[in-house]
Amino acid sequence: MGKKYRTVKEGNMLRIIALKDFHDVKKGDKGGLIEREDNLDQEGDCWVYNNACVSGNARVYQNAMIKGQAKIFDNAEIYGNALVGARAEVHGKAKVCGGAWVYHNAKICESAKIYGIAWVCEDSVVYGNAVVYGKVKGFARVYDNAKIFEDAEVSGNAWVFGSAEVCGKVKICGNAKVCGGVKLWSTAFCFIDTNSIENSKDYIIRVIEEKFHVSLCNTLLEDDIKNIKTIRQLYGKEV
Repeated sequence: MGKKYRTVKEGNMLRIIALKDFHDVKKGDKGGLIEREDNLDQEGDCWVYNNACVSGNARVYQNAMIKGQAKIFDNAEIYGNALVGARAEVHGKAKVCGGAWVYHNAKICESAKIYGIAWVCEDSVVYGNAVVYGKVKGFARVYDNAKIFEDAEVSGNAWVFGSAEVCGKVKICGNAKVCGGVKLWSTAFCFIDTNSIENSKDYIIRVIEEKFHVSLCNTLLEDDIKNIKTIRQLYGKEV
């Protein structure tokens, strides 16, 4: 099918120039910057716009779009119908794919993966082996100053926002909302799938089929305490 873009030298980078019309790109349009042609596939509708930059061993392919002043580098991969824009950064071995959006000043790094119908934006950070993903009937969101890291997951229609931190093996799913200054951590799989988690209330962890589930409780019963030693929900003390 032939090449869809050519490059011209611009400093230490290459400015891309479209050789034909595709998607919303017209022949002759100048795109963003890449370090080498391996960074941006010649097939599909993928494109680097504006002053966005792709470098290192990073790859943009299929129908992915990199806009604004976004930076993609190291061994990151952006593909599917994913969009990374504004001043967002994706690096390390991170992957953004499917219909995911990463925007504003968000950072996705290390081995994190954002996919499906998911939105990570503002000043949020997703790193480690963390995963954020949404399904057809859900829209996972991580925003404000939230941090998702280690092996944590945010999925379904769950939201994590404010200055909340989710890490360890905590899974935020269903319609759960985690907000404020809450910090959640667990060494065992812990599923939060119903209640909103706020930093002004106490919660208990119950074991259901060898998995932890979180529920709201005004008073902690002694029998419940045995099941909550592996999670912290913090504004200063261990639950």
